[in-house]
Amino acid sequence: MLQPATLQFLKNLKKNNSKEWFDKNRKSYEAAKDDFAAFVQAVIVQFGKKNPSILGLRAKDCMFRINRDVRFSKDKSPYKTNMGAYINPGGKKSVLAGYYFHCEPGRAFVGGGMWMPMPPELSKVRQEIDYNFAAFKKITGSKKFKAVYGDLSREAEYTLTRLPKGYEADNPAGDYLKLKSFVALTNLTDADLVSKGLVKKTVAAFEALQPLTEFLNHALSE
Repeated sequence: MLQPATLQFLKNLKKNNSKEWFDKNRKSYEAAKDDFAAFVQAVIVQFGKKNPSILGLRAKDCMFRINRDVRFSKDKSPYKTNMGAYINPGGKKSVLAGYYFHCEPGRAFVGGGMWMPMPPELSKVRQEIDYNFAAFKKITGSKKFKAVYGDLSREAEYTLTRLPKGYEADNPAGDYLKLKSFVALTNLTDADLVSKGLVKKTVAAFEALQPLTEFLNHALSE
C-alpha cells in the first residue's frame, strides 16, 4: 500500500506546481518518493517470483524523475503530478516490453507492454503478430488477460487509420497491425492506492500481462 500522505503530496503539488513551493515542501516530497520506492521494490520482489529476470532490479532504477522536460512543451510547469515506475530487465529506457505503474490521484493505472517503439522494433512486432497471430490472439483472448485489461489500448494516438504498407486489407490481424503501441492498462482508484492489497493487485495485473510482454520481446530477438 501507499501512504495517504503520498497521495496528498501529489494533490498539493498539482495545485502548487512551482519551484518555490516544491523547495518549501521538499521533505514531504522525499517522504513520498521513499514511500513509492518501497512499494515498487515490494512489487519487484513479489513479481520476481514469477518473473526472475527482474529480481536484480532496484526501485530507484525503475522510477522516473518528477522533474518535467519543458524544453519543447507549451506547459512550463516544472514538475509532474504523478510518480511512475517502469519495471524492465533492460532498464526504464529499454526498447523491451515491460511493466508500468502510474501513481496519480484520480488517474492511477497499472499495465505495460511496448509504448511507441521505433520503426525497426515496430516492424519486427508487426511481423511477429502477422506470422503468429494464432498465438498472439490466444494471449490477448485469454480469460486472465481479458479479465484485467479487456484488450490492448486502442486510443487514436496509438492507431493508424489504414494498415501499414505491405499488409493486405483482409489480414485477420489487421486491427492489431494498425497499432503503433502495444500496451494494456487497467485503472486504479485512490482507494486501491492506499489499500493493503495494492502489491498483490499490481502483481496479479503484471502476471496477466507477462505472456504479452514475452511475445513482444521474442519478436525483437528474432
